[in-house]
Amino acid sequence: MGNGLSEQSGFISNIPFLQSFHIAILGLDSAGKTTVLYRLQFNEFVNTVPTKGFNAEKVKLSLGGHGAGTFHFWDVGGQEKLRPLWKSYTRCTDGIIFVVDSVDAERMEEAKTELHKIAKTSENQGVPLLVVANKQDLRHALGLAEVEKLLALKELGPATPWHLQPACAIIGDGLREGLERLHDMILKRRKALRQQKKKR
Repeated sequence: MGNGLSEQSGFISNIPFLQSFHIAILGLDSAGKTTVLYRLQFNEFVNTVPTKGFNAEKVKLSLGGHGAGTFHFWDVGGQEKLRPLWKSYTRCTDGIIFVVDSVDAERMEEAKTELHKIAKTSENQGVPLLVVANKQDLRHALGLAEVEKLLALKELGPATPWHLQPACAIIGDGLREGLERLHDMILKRRKALRQQKKKR
């Protein structure tokens, strides 16, 4: 586990052209954020404890036909007292992964409030959002349409590109596909920002 601060160049010595992406992994406590992080890093289940601050990992991933990239993941604790810190980790981020527990219907309203709060801050306007509906393997998991409705994703507005991905972080189902969609949205946004600069 690194502090992530000395590794921000994102270059692997023998592949200097790899693009680098900063991704914040957010969500309520017990949603499965750290499980998502270590499944993406090690491709295996790692038993985790509640995150008291943050975990930062640099992961080089090849995304099928989507090329490869170096992802700097910041997995930030989801307990209520830690949520005010989220803003610090989303500043200048390329994308946000917001993890929800599909079984915990009672906390969907709380998840919705936190998700909209972070997506609508001025610094995060336009930042692509991957919502991971985790624990889809469990019997009482809400369906995707229900998760989308409860989180009011359509109310995020046209400025925020988003994708809702069903997943089971423990076995890794859906994570790679979700990351590919996030990667696509980030590249699209970078291209649009470059074109805006040219017009100035």
